[in-house]
Order: sequence, then structure tokens, then C-alpha cells
Amino acid sequence: MAILWALMAALLLSFVLLPVLRRRRGMIERVHPSHPDAADPADYGFVREEDLDVRMPGPDQDLLDVLDVVQRTQDHRAAAQLLAGTEIDGEVRWQRVQAFAGAAALELKERPGGIHETPGGQWLRVWRAEQPKDAGGAAVHAEFLVQQAWRTSTPGTDDFRIIMEEARDACGQAALLSPGDPVPYVIELSVARGLNYTQAEFEKLWLKILDRAPAHMGAHLAALHYWCEKWHGSRELAHSFAEAAAARAPRGSLLAALPLFAVFEHLPEVNLVASFYQSEVVTKAVHGALHAVHAARQDDPMLAHVRHLLVFFLVRSERWSEAMDELIRVDGHVGALPWTLSADPAAEFALYRALAVAGYEANGGSPATLRG
Repeated sequence: MAILWALMAALLLSFVLLPVLRRRRGMIERVHPSHPDAADPADYGFVREEDLDVRMPGPDQDLLDVLDVVQRTQDHRAAAQLLAGTEIDGEVRWQRVQAFAGAAALELKERPGGIHETPGGQWLRVWRAEQPKDAGGAAVHAEFLVQQAWRTSTPGTDDFRIIMEEARDACGQAALLSPGDPVPYVIELSVARGLNYTQAEFEKLWLKILDRAPAHMGAHLAALHYWCEKWHGSRELAHSFAEAAAARAPRGSLLAALPLFAVFEHLPEVNLVASFYQSEVVTKAVHGALHAVHAARQDDPMLAHVRHLLVFFLVRSERWSEAMDELIRVDGHVGALPWTLSADPAAEFALYRALAVAGYEANGGSPATLRG
């Protein structure tokens, strides 16, 4: 990242946008704006890098308000109330469970506790102790354990296995408390990946989700990881899973964008072919995702996830105008793929945003033409 930002600094100072090389997942090439000093994201009303919200992919003011209350007061009751009023089979509940679990995990990382200090995330422990029958608290606890396993230990080690087995038990408890809720089973998809479920075991788990929420985008994204080459499947199995989901997607469903996520999961570590991002397989997946976002409800909670990944592919494909169209709709929040794979999601997003602006202006674009 230090090398990357040094290149960007030299670029801006010298008024020449040089090719920006990436060591991970390929490279960006042939960006030639005529006046890079004029390519300023601030001209488009974009949020400053330091103000980008890394907690979630898009806005959820109710969640933000409750998170503020919970973390400020260390009282879980507002979180319990919010989840109790959130539809059980929708995407929003899954995102809110992830957010609460992530907040507790981050608090624990920042304040691990000691002889004279209470560990962070204590509100989640109190929530489970005081409301053991609360389905929302049980789901958040299960997701918290999953996140802790991936954050603090290495797959294959005893520590990882112990935490994941505890998470599996927590998923079972959460499922019993809310029989029609797909979220406990969605959480278990990550457990399945970590504990090396056989394909038969995984399919059995997957059927439980399909029975409850067959078009759940978050569940499909979690399942896709299992079928990827780097875990328990292959490139062919992952693409087959994604294409099948897209083919049976109901009208207006974002599942039509799933093949783009499959392409992303199998990008080469270093791609030296300049035309790769204009290749047929990438172009087809991008077009499917663009069609999905245009057909989807504009309040679909998973829409931001797809738009963020589209920004990544559209910038690398040098489709500057389309990249800008997506950026103006997601700017401000960066808690989504691909940015969350970086140690500094805000910086990663800001880099792609700057490249999109530079490429857009090099081809005659301006704030006035974008808004028009």
C-alpha cells in the first residue's frame, strides 16, 4: 500500500497519471487523463477519505443510531428491540446481525480486558445472560463467535476449531429460538467452510436456507465462498452455483449479479493480460450485474454490495462513465467487497474513486456532465 500511494503522489505532483500496478488481483493499466491535477473527487461532492464509513456497505440510519446508543451506554436493549422489529427472512436482519457482532468483536479487540479493565463487547455478554431466549441476541452471539474465529485464529488450528464448534452450537440454539429465521443457518455457512463440511453436509444445510428464504442474496454470497476453488469446491462448481442462482432469480432479484462475485473470487493474483477485464467472461458478468441493479428495488439492502463490486470491475475495465454512475450511489460507505479485503478499506476505495474521476475527466467528463 505504501508503494501504491507513493506512485499516486508522484502521479499528482507530475501531472501524469502513470499505470497503477496492483500486486493483488491484477493491475490497472492505460489510464491517461490529460490534466490529473483537475481530477479531484471533491469536485463531485464525494465524502473525504477520512469520513468514509467502513462499518456497512450502505446507509441504515436506524442501525447507526442504535449502535451509537449501545456502544455509548453499553446497554444491549436498544439492539434487542431493533432486531425484534426487523423482518426475520429479509436481508436487513442479516446485515444488522453482522453489524452488531462486528461492533462487539471490534470492541473486544480494542479492549481485551484485564485485571482492572472490563473487556469490550460486554453488552453482548449481558444480552445473552439476561435474555437467553432472545433470538436476536442468540444470532448476534453466533455471528460474533464466527468472526472471532476468523479474526483471531488460523483455520486448521485447534483454537480455530474450538471456536467454530462453539459457533456451530450457538447457531443451533439461535435456530431453535426462531424456527422460520434463515439467519442462524446463514451464519452456519461460514462454520461449514471453516470446519470442512462435506458437500453432502453442506447441501443439507443449504436446503434449510432455501426452505426459509430461497432468494436471500446474503446467503448465496456466503454459500459461494464454500464452492470456490480456494475452499471446498472449484472454479467450475462456483460458477455453476452462481449461474444456476442467477437463472432462477425472480424478477428484480440481485441474484442475477452473483456470477460477478464468482468471477471476483477466482481472479488471478497477478493478471498481466491488459484486456482481461474486457474479456467475454468478465463483460458478461458485469452486464448481468448492471442489469440486476437497474431492475432491483432501489431500497434493496443488498444493492450497495453489488454496486461496490461493479465499481471495482468498471474501473479496471476503463468504463469510467459507468463507474462514476455507481460511485455517486454508494459513496460514503465502504463496508463491502472488495474494499473490506484491504487493511485500509477507505484508502482502497478512495484510490479507485480517484482513478475513476481521472479517467472520466480524461474522456471529457466533468461534474456538470455527470449530474446532467
